[in-house]
Amino acid sequence: MLEALIPREKVFFELFAKAAEKGVAACEAFEVMLGDMGNLAAHVRRIKSFEHEGDEVTHRTVETVHRTFVTPFDRDDIHRLATRLDDVLDLVDSAAARMELYEVREATPECRELAAVLTRAARLLPKAVAELERSRKNPKVVLELCIEINRLENEGDGVTHRAIAKLFREEQDIRMLMKWKEIYEVLETAIDRCEDVANIIEGIVIEQG
Repeated sequence: MLEALIPREKVFFELFAKAAEKGVAACEAFEVMLGDMGNLAAHVRRIKSFEHEGDEVTHRTVETVHRTFVTPFDRDDIHRLATRLDDVLDLVDSAAARMELYEVREATPECRELAAVLTRAARLLPKAVAELERSRKNPKVVLELCIEINRLENEGDGVTHRAIAKLFREEQDIRMLMKWKEIYEVLETAIDRCEDVANIIEGIVIEQG
């Protein structure tokens, strides 16, 4: 229905915005989960529902590409952007699922810190997508957003490195060490995917300039 009502070129930006907003919702839900670990299963299901909704948006984006003769920018870039936005959702879902699978009872301060960085990065994605549509008139704004996302990715790397170092320094239970290391790395990868989105957007803007 969406595609039938919106001009062909604009529909892609609407779909990108929806995908980015689902990512924000999942990241925020993950942070809520970390503060309410007694209801872990319910929170995991909620995050999974956002992941499913994101998949539907991605499928519609791909279908729209195949049905559209003239696209707002390169088809490969559209595919890459849609895929990376979906990856953010998939990885948040994966981190939440691992916490349930591994029967984690309490979030570590480092996990909370990583989740906070991820949410901050994810919240910039809908803004970057919106500015991408207007970038021919004012590319500076979207490029500044991309730079901030890149900075947050570097911050996430630092948090992850410190968190893993602390695990090897202090965690006596090898099983817990392995569980938390994996969860940290999944969250770090989710932040990396936010940076990937920013890099794709930056590349599009530069090419169009």
